[in-house]
Amino acid sequence: MVFIIFALIMSTEYSRQFVHKVKDFIDKNHLLSGSRAVLVALSGGADSVALLRVLLTLGYECKAAHCNFHLRGDESNRDEQFVRAICSSLGVPLFVKDFDVPAYMEENGVSLEMACRELRYAWFRALLREQDCRELAAAHHQNDNVETFFLNALRSSGIHGLSGIAPKNGAVVRPLLCVLRSEIIDYLNDNGWEFVTDSSNQKNDVKRNKLRNIVLPTVEQYFPGAMEQFCKTIEQVRSCNSLYDELLQQVKDDICKLDGDVLYIQIEKLLQFVNSNTLLFEILKSDGFNYAQCCDVLRAIESENGVGKHFYSSSHTLTINRTKLEVFVNKGKLECSYAINLKSNKISFPVEIEIKKVLRTECDLKSCNGKDVIALSCDVLKSNTTLIRKWKNGDKFKPFGMKGTKLISDLFTDLKLSEREKAEAWVMEADGQIVWVIGYRASSLFKVMVEDESYLFVSLCK
Repeated sequence: MVFIIFALIMSTEYSRQFVHKVKDFIDKNHLLSGSRAVLVALSGGADSVALLRVLLTLGYECKAAHCNFHLRGDESNRDEQFVRAICSSLGVPLFVKDFDVPAYMEENGVSLEMACRELRYAWFRALLREQDCRELAAAHHQNDNVETFFLNALRSSGIHGLSGIAPKNGAVVRPLLCVLRSEIIDYLNDNGWEFVTDSSNQKNDVKRNKLRNIVLPTVEQYFPGAMEQFCKTIEQVRSCNSLYDELLQQVKDDICKLDGDVLYIQIEKLLQFVNSNTLLFEILKSDGFNYAQCCDVLRAIESENGVGKHFYSSSHTLTINRTKLEVFVNKGKLECSYAINLKSNKISFPVEIEIKKVLRTECDLKSCNGKDVIALSCDVLKSNTTLIRKWKNGDKFKPFGMKGTKLISDLFTDLKLSEREKAEAWVMEADGQIVWVIGYRASSLFKVMVEDESYLFVSLCK
């Protein structure tokens, strides 16, 4: 009996500590005003259920929003029924939205993950206005933050990416970024509160799940307390990033001048910085220029014939003058990327291409010259996103028959293409990887293997 009473006391104390920890984090980061209802993104999983419960405990008025993407069959409907039941028992207004994700993917040429993200946040924004809510509370926690840190590190995303997930981003707030996933589970179990589990999170078919289920648990096993140390590191990086942004703005104010729609960057002052390539990228990234392009700009500045050269992003043009760089918005609508369907027999726009799925016995691979006629493995049909787009400075691909990668700009230099021919060049891309510099060179990606009984015969119509 004494043990039971002690357990109940400890249970209550643990919950109080959890609630107090979240409250301090909300107050410290000014996440919730309390003047209006909070819209809670409620999936029914442990994280979102804990978020709703703790906000109600803290006295916030809550409304809930649940997305049913219908991607997991009966399990998706189970989640919706659970959410309806919990909101009914708590007296929380609930809004449910059904989505046709495959249709959105096909219409917009985006991946499954991106389609779900765009659909739910567009609906959340509409709900915020309709329900007069100021904030949308999302249930990201410290484990999510660490996963994001590693994913961004693997993408070489720089100091901004290593800052992890922000506690507040516009109307989106994340009150649980101060707690670990294990603390959330303990909080729910402590109070006997139920939640549902998404079975897709156990499948190690995407990078985040591999980190979550394999890599980080292994690190924690051999380095106990690693998750907490990673969280401290992210906090330190975020603090450094804030200082970095402040100093960067001071530099921008000194070397840049905006005159109407044209941004002028003083070349002499830019070159005084040791890391002028990083500085130029920070100035130009919001205009669509990537890091490799910025390096190309600086190389052109230092060359004898750099003056007068032009560089293009999807929205802006950069011109090198004698003393300054000029950056301005492209005139007119510049379409640079078009989603395509490789399962179709013909693509008419932006370039005309014929596609045939053939048996190896029907067509000789020797007829593929690797320039305007190529062969692709049927595995390319499994790609989530395929598109034809304009090539960009910094684009690399793996040329068929060569080891390593090659800059497309170097390929065009080797081929002695004119500026007009370069401007009119397109590439075919599958899941972010270039598979064909159309009309000039095939990539080694998705190459036809000896054991393949069929393949795609792709030809550029002259």
